[in-house]
Amino acid sequence: MAEIANQLGTPLAGTRMNDLSIRVRRSAEYIAIPLFALAVSAVLFSFFLLALGKSPADFFQLVIRGGFGTAFSLQNTLQRSAPLILTALAVAVPARIGLVIIGGEGALVMGGFAAAALAIPMVVGHWPPLLTWLIMAIAAALVGGIWIGIVGYLRHARGVNETISSLLMTYIGIAIMNFFVEGALRDLTNPNKPSTMPLGDDYMLGKMPGTDVHWGLAVGIILAILLQILLARTTFGFAVRVAGGNARAALAQGLPVGKLIVICCMIAGACAGLAGFFEVAAIQGRANASLVAGYGFTGILVAFLARHNPIAIIPVAIMFGGIVASGGLIQRRMDLPDATVLVLQGLTFVVLLTSETLYGRFKIFQPPTTGDRT
Repeated sequence: MAEIANQLGTPLAGTRMNDLSIRVRRSAEYIAIPLFALAVSAVLFSFFLLALGKSPADFFQLVIRGGFGTAFSLQNTLQRSAPLILTALAVAVPARIGLVIIGGEGALVMGGFAAAALAIPMVVGHWPPLLTWLIMAIAAALVGGIWIGIVGYLRHARGVNETISSLLMTYIGIAIMNFFVEGALRDLTNPNKPSTMPLGDDYMLGKMPGTDVHWGLAVGIILAILLQILLARTTFGFAVRVAGGNARAALAQGLPVGKLIVICCMIAGACAGLAGFFEVAAIQGRANASLVAGYGFTGILVAFLARHNPIAIIPVAIMFGGIVASGGLIQRRMDLPDATVLVLQGLTFVVLLTSETLYGRFKIFQPPTTGDRT
């Protein structure tokens, strides 16, 4: 039967014989094109360095050394990777339902601020550190989830563009934090930099055993794995993919598209809010302007380069964590501004967006048609 179908060139035969080939070719395309985009970005950035009279070889050598060359640099890279994983998940999850959310920075800031503000009465009242961390984490995830959930609701109920609204919500969140940090919640004992009251050493979140990396990295990796399972192996994930592929078809099948949009946005915001919690509880020890470190915007690049795959986000985030961690070494050794790595990131993002037009254009990555002979 299969032989007859193959001779007739029927879709049934093509599906049975080429299913594995289709998956392999698509996977290869999703890997090859981002790698090609990275290579093009490196070449263009090399021309930029040459125009400044600097050696591209020295630059990339310092990136490897400053990000991964020693045990200290590797741990620094992993620590910087933790918020990148969480903020990249804040982009990747809504992308599965067809939304482009770029407001992870705002959810991070609001989550971190909520955690710091809520911790003040608990620290003053000497609550147990473990209970304090738990409540801070829940508050950060809840506030971050609500913050991006508002974006999802506006998209569904009012048709507001989620990209623009999430970006505007970022600036609103930063303004709210600055209002309270410079006003009612300001620590008057620290006149140099407006901040909330410090948590104190007893309430700082510890490091993972044997490392100088805080627990945010472990939480980010676990969340990435769980979200991959949720989106790829559950009925909820299937419904999200259907709604993301064709919202009208999903509505015709009775799927609650609006509810799915809001849930995905709230999950995304919760991930970014947790990044804010770890920045406060493990790094800063208080809420201040240092929360606005750009992790939310770098997370956009990480998510796009990983093709919004939660598992792929982990190695990509580590790579960009290494680039960020090497900024200080590059500044000292090559006499370049610390923002040089931001130029590389921006150039990579532009090239990556341009490379989106390459998908489906190369025959080598395309599945064989039903008329092909094997």
